[in-house]
Amino acid sequence: MSSGIYRFGPFVLNVGERLLLRNTAVVTLRGKVFDTLCFLVENAGRLIRKEELLQAVWPDSTVEENNLSQGISTLRKALADGARGAAYIETVPRIGFRFVAPVTRVSRTVEQVPSVRPSSAERQPSEHRPARQEIRYCRTKDGVNIAYATVGNGYPLVKAANWLNHLEYEWESPIWRHWISELTRHHSLIRYDERGNGLSSWDVQEKEMSLAAWVSDLEAVVDAAAPEKFALLGISQGGAVAIEYAVRHPERVSHLILCGAYSRGYEHRASPRRLLARRALETLVRLDWGKDNPEFSSMFTSTYIPESTSAEHRKWFNDLQRISTSPQNAASIMKCCDAINIRHLLPQVKVPTLVLHADGDHAIPIEEGRILAAEIPNARYARLSTGNHILLADEPAWKVFLKELGDFLGWEKAKARAKVS
Repeated sequence: MSSGIYRFGPFVLNVGERLLLRNTAVVTLRGKVFDTLCFLVENAGRLIRKEELLQAVWPDSTVEENNLSQGISTLRKALADGARGAAYIETVPRIGFRFVAPVTRVSRTVEQVPSVRPSSAERQPSEHRPARQEIRYCRTKDGVNIAYATVGNGYPLVKAANWLNHLEYEWESPIWRHWISELTRHHSLIRYDERGNGLSSWDVQEKEMSLAAWVSDLEAVVDAAAPEKFALLGISQGGAVAIEYAVRHPERVSHLILCGAYSRGYEHRASPRRLLARRALETLVRLDWGKDNPEFSSMFTSTYIPESTSAEHRKWFNDLQRISTSPQNAASIMKCCDAINIRHLLPQVKVPTLVLHADGDHAIPIEEGRILAAEIPNARYARLSTGNHILLADEPAWKVFLKELGDFLGWEKAKARAKVS
């Protein structure tokens, strides 16, 4: 794609700055939706076949056509396509799409346009870059479509979903790309978006949100993508999902890794006063989630990644709120997390377990990690010196995490066996 600037209707599209303006207001589009618009505008008037558009927008991934259809639908809503006679994107049934609005290429830069994306120079490329991820769908027993991705080679490692997942957006994220990079050095990594989140079905009723439903999501993904035996990683709320799965299916799980996890949700560990404050926060989530409210977004970001963060980290995490789920779903997921109580299951875990927890975790208190380590039989415990709930690439705790994980999963032994063979 070029770095040009284009005008159509009341819009200005600045490809290089990854910015779309409607008059003077910023129109926020998530990564692949923005890329779709760029490709269509740059080829305005030409019929773009679905296969060509998929290859242009997802060159490093294998995705299904419904990803494209969902992106086009999101794009039409953002452009108010069809409202008051406006028409931008024409669909040619079973063939493809055409951008039909008149487009003018601007030869000069647009004045007074804020830069809202980090420059490529600010992004630090990871040392190991997986070639591509394959995104597919499976269906749960209660009929919910779950998106999952497989990338890398080696012994399978399944990551249980946690709140604020988005398979596609995480691929380039400074919050998660080092996780993907390092884990795929040693494993075939299987990730998924839980119901109501990311690329999975958002059309989920609040009554369909529960810990049991999240375990069902994991079961569906494992049945579709994982071999008979695999290691299981649970981060944050994903820890409870992973624990319950390991208790139900101990024959499938070879290793259980819990990072920043907990067995007791907010309802079961907080004082009555703090619980009232939490309920007030859930109300704010329903009202302000995903809106252009810097104070609200920053409150969540500073809870999960308060230390060693750059402007790029904060921008990506703030955007992830809007991109990953709806306000209603965010509040429902939050409420279900608060209701989790699986402490009684901890003595029933029979698989080798590693518990890692940040000593200054602002989201999940370290006491929760200690409970897991003390009550899961023979669990191994590692303290991480950081205040971040999600470990960032440049902090010392990330190196400790990798060392502990590698020792637990036998990375060096696997490397030695590979050399011998």
